[in-house]
Amino acid sequence: MVAFWLLWGYILVCFSSLVHGLRIQEYLYFQVLSPGDIRYIFTATPAKDFGGVFNTRYEQIYLVPADPPEACGTLNNGVFIDGQIALVERGGCSFLSKTRIVQEHGGRAVIIADNAYDNDNSYVEMIQDSTQRTADIPALFLLGRDGYMIRRSLDQHGLPWAVISIPVNVTSIPTYELMQPPWTFW
Repeated sequence: MVAFWLLWGYILVCFSSLVHGLRIQEYLYFQVLSPGDIRYIFTATPAKDFGGVFNTRYEQIYLVPADPPEACGTLNNGVFIDGQIALVERGGCSFLSKTRIVQEHGGRAVIIADNAYDNDNSYVEMIQDSTQRTADIPALFLLGRDGYMIRRSLDQHGLPWAVISIPVNVTSIPTYELMQPPWTFW
């Protein structure tokens, strides 16, 4: 049933954008492979007018929480972000600044989680700041509850990162294998 509604929603979005020429909210999906207690498929939204796109599918790549979490300056764990994807918290500086800092540390992408830990349904549109700077790596927005649950699981297991697969094509996954976070309504 979930697959039906996902497909129906996708069809409506495609039809609406063809008929009306409107930009509709896009979604990108990633799956946490480890740790097992958060082995779910998560939904994120790409930045509206900055950052790159995923030209490669990463079957297994590390999702490394930034230190400090807001990533508004030099990262204490930048060596671990090099060649991986950073998990960053919203706040402190612009989305573009966070993306550029992760890029400068060699990150392949950044996932910016809302700093409202109870947010389980409102996506924020990440837009360019007024500096006219650019970023080349993909930047995604993640719901606050999802980011919190990922970080909490890593803390509970004493792990420095999660292993993820990104992007995930949810239309190719059988319904009985679609593992969404139980706290998020799709």
